[in-house]
This record gives sequence, structure tokens and C-alpha cells, in this order.
Amino acid sequence: MSPLDALDFAAVFVFALTGALTASRAQLDIIGFAFLASLTAVGGGTIRDLLLYQNPIFWIDDPRYILIACAAAALVFVTAHLFESRLRVILWLDALALSVAVAAGAGVALATGQSPIIVALMGAVTGTMGGLMRDVVANEVPLALKQGELYVTAAFAGAVAALLTAGVTDHTLAPLAACTAVTLILRAGSIAFGWRLPVYKSRPPKQ
Repeated sequence: MSPLDALDFAAVFVFALTGALTASRAQLDIIGFAFLASLTAVGGGTIRDLLLYQNPIFWIDDPRYILIACAAAALVFVTAHLFESRLRVILWLDALALSVAVAAGAGVALATGQSPIIVALMGAVTGTMGGLMRDVVANEVPLALKQGELYVTAAFAGAVAALLTAGVTDHTLAPLAACTAVTLILRAGSIAFGWRLPVYKSRPPKQ
């Protein structure tokens, strides 16, 4: 198994946990758990592969990704009641999944020789789109769009870190590690310490 495959598997599993926990908050049945977990788990990677003309898409080429997502859904279905605050667990698991998925997306783009801007975009797309789909389907305000949250910003910063690291070393794992670390630090800082971007505030029009 290549490092990129390992990152994809890790991102799928952790994102699936967040999807299943969101399903538990919405009190869905086991099929709803599996659907929301799978959508969250493979959504970002699917869009990445479509945009990069990767054929077949990663989870069609290897159905184990869907099986892992369903296993995560089943695990949460029988354990979700043990968590005092499922929203808090979702936030931190999502931060971990984001950092891994951004690295996977940026790594795939780097491996296929894409330009720097495409590498950054594919990292952000892979990391953010699954969670965005999860929140939209669950009728919640997407984490990626909450006021001032370092979410998409953290994803872009992580992808840029991967690019910069790839420019100074030939070690294949170094860019992935740098990407994961930068994304996780920024996202964790936003959750734990309230790091925010400036938010637009409208002013009354001048007469």
C-alpha cells in the first residue's frame, strides 16, 4: 500500500465517523448512517478524481473504501450514545480528517504533475467537500462556511505547505507530513483558541 493509499483510507474512515455521528444527531436509521458516512467519506475524493480525470474513481477501483465507511457507520450506530457531546467529537474528528484528506488530495495532484494552483485546489477540494456535503444533507450550517472559521483557509495553507516542502526535498513523505501538520494546527487553533479570519460587517449607506 502506497502512502497516498494509506492517507485515503485514513481520511475515509475518520470522515465516515463524522458522517455517522451527524446521522446520530439527526436520529437516522442504520441505512441513513451508512449513507451519510459514505457520502462524507468519499465525497471530496470523488470530486478530486473527476476533476483530475482519474479513471476509475478511487472507491470504484477499490470498493474497500465503501466497506470501511459502512463499518465506521455501524461502529458509531452502537456507540454514539456513549459520547456526552457528539458535536464536540465531530469537530475534532473532522479536523483530523480534514488534515489527512488535504494531504491525500495534494499528494495525488503532485503525483500527477499538476501545476501549483491545481495542487492547492485539489487539496482543498478533497479536504472540504465531503464535510460540506454531510452538513448540507443534514441541514446544518457547513463547518466550511461558518463565520471566520479557519477551515478552507487551513486546507489551502496545508496544500501550500506541501508545495513548498516538495520544492526543497525529494522525500515523498515530507510534503504529506507538512501538509497534515499545518492543516491540523490551524484547524485545531480555530477550534480550541478561537482563531478567526476577519468577517465582513456591513455599514449603513451614506446619505
